[in-house]
Amino acid sequence: MGKRLYHGAAYYPELWSEEIIEQDIMLMKEAGINVVRIGEFAWHTMEPEEGNIDLDFFVNVIKELYDNGIETVMCTPTPTPPIWFTHGHPERMYIDQDGKVMGHGSRQHACTNNAYFREKANIITEHIAKAVGNLPGLIGWQIDNEFKCHVSECMCKTCKSLWHEWLKERYGTVEKLNEAWGTKIWSEYYHSFEQVPQPGPAPFLHNSSLSTMYRLFSMEKIAEFSDSQAELIRKYSDAPITHNSNIPFAVDNERLFKNLDFASFDTYATQENKASYLMNCDLWRNFKRGRDFWIMETSTSYAASLESYASPHANGYLRAEAVAAYALGAEAFCYWLWRQQRAGCEQPHGSVISAWGKPTVGYQNVLAVEEMRKKIEPFIVTTRPKQPEVAVTYSDRAKVFLQTEPHQGLDYRGLITSFYERVVSLGIHRDVIPENASLEGYKLLFTPFVQYISKEYIDKAIAFVEAGGTWVVGPLSGGRTGEHTIHTNAALGDLEEKVGVEALYTYPMDGTGAIGNAFGEKAPLGLWSTIFEYDEKTAVGTVEGGVSEGKAFITEYKIGDGKVVMLGALPIGEAGDSLLKKMIKHYSNEADIPSQAVTNGTIVAPRVNEDFETWFVINMDGKGGTVTLPSNAVDGLSHERISKGEINVGPYEYRVIELR
Repeated sequence: MGKRLYHGAAYYPELWSEEIIEQDIMLMKEAGINVVRIGEFAWHTMEPEEGNIDLDFFVNVIKELYDNGIETVMCTPTPTPPIWFTHGHPERMYIDQDGKVMGHGSRQHACTNNAYFREKANIITEHIAKAVGNLPGLIGWQIDNEFKCHVSECMCKTCKSLWHEWLKERYGTVEKLNEAWGTKIWSEYYHSFEQVPQPGPAPFLHNSSLSTMYRLFSMEKIAEFSDSQAELIRKYSDAPITHNSNIPFAVDNERLFKNLDFASFDTYATQENKASYLMNCDLWRNFKRGRDFWIMETSTSYAASLESYASPHANGYLRAEAVAAYALGAEAFCYWLWRQQRAGCEQPHGSVISAWGKPTVGYQNVLAVEEMRKKIEPFIVTTRPKQPEVAVTYSDRAKVFLQTEPHQGLDYRGLITSFYERVVSLGIHRDVIPENASLEGYKLLFTPFVQYISKEYIDKAIAFVEAGGTWVVGPLSGGRTGEHTIHTNAALGDLEEKVGVEALYTYPMDGTGAIGNAFGEKAPLGLWSTIFEYDEKTAVGTVEGGVSEGKAFITEYKIGDGKVVMLGALPIGEAGDSLLKKMIKHYSNEADIPSQAVTNGTIVAPRVNEDFETWFVINMDGKGGTVTLPSNAVDGLSHERISKGEINVGPYEYRVIELR
């Protein structure tokens, strides 16, 4: 990988004849595809019979691609073990929470913790690394494919044994586990680790600690599998290694990417859900800071399977997606897939080329992406994304806590995306950061929907505040311990002592008639809430009506040169949206954080070098928009001078503006 932008696609040469492969390579060159990803589902082709491994086909394909100017990301084929691995061996298979044993077919049907699976996965991966690791044109590796996309926590005997080992390592003694989990409730007390069950079928709900810890255990084990695969590859290849993940998958992405070289994700967000798409870019940029991320998969037009399909993108939206990705820190923008599959469960899925070799409905938009890539590449490779001053914390562990305790069907991804969308709508340049990220360079930090806030995070955030930062905590943050129990020293545990706040009580405010009054706005309050005593020195938002009338739901506490803001309840509905935006804008203004005057549906992605700042202005909603330039500028594409003030951008169009 070097100073260039990649435009790529997933390719499955094992499905096609030599004649079609030659045709595909010719068509790829015409479409501007300069990188392909291969091999992730090809275990049978590589090892049709156990122990009979032949990789010559893939060696030759990589060489042929390279001879035609196309580079390769090689995958390990571990999501689809062949029939020789599965047939007659249910003990090797994934078992779901209801006790159902997976059969052969589809993918992710094997338990990745099974010892025989690990042995065979290591063997095939080592053979691949030896065969292709030093080939010209091999520029990267992808481990497996979309970990825990279709499955979550396995309930097989292997996992049960590993679960008990994990508990021993975490707690040391079963007495400490019993104390941490409060197992005297409902006679759940255990006398040995071997008695601790997996959270399988039960008459009612499991202990929250059991459910949450098992999810965290599963996340750690899949990350360990990734680590072991990466370690094997590095013996034979210096090419950087990644995995293609996403927010909904049952993984801890921060942990997963810890021992990989660069981060990548797959996205099939529709254009109506563009906030989700942008949030992925702002988050994946921060899993491996200093290294550009990849969009490893997205649709040219629509996603589909045998049972469903999405609406096609409007013409122009794909290019808007791509330029936004590149501007926000992507090194590559890749499609799933190149040639439509003629068989299998994803036959209807959108692609670049049809199964019969003709352009698809998305093809012209792929050409538009390539035309754009060539134009903006000189600007991207000589700049870097500008450091934002606002950060929103994202936590896959918080996702786990809400899976165990969703209250009234709360979904972490939906909650955090909605909060993020409000920041974007205000024209604020922002980061989405994992829990362990540095807070250097930020002035304003939001920590919403994180039920368990670790001591390490609290200490880091308080230091950030003491140095002058503003930390907005909540809603639904801080009310649980690391074992998913309720604090016994205070409603929000040690957070209260650190901040100097005292919560009166916590309860669900939905349907109580409570109205929040803050920042000159009023809105209904909902969600599981934390309420504070009213004090005119600290109260910023007060409750009108309901069972907590006259109390506070937003309070401020000065610490050092900064402040902590406690947001105890979620303003809801249209009025709630307006109130939250007012709150975000208020604290941004207080921190002297600039925002771009940009119309809704259009974004600005600022990039910088040593000499000047470059704005990529992109319309994402197809309605066109405007942005107000703070100074005179130069149009990077036309080289025309532009006066400060308002400029236009057309539907799905983009502009490159150099502020000089």
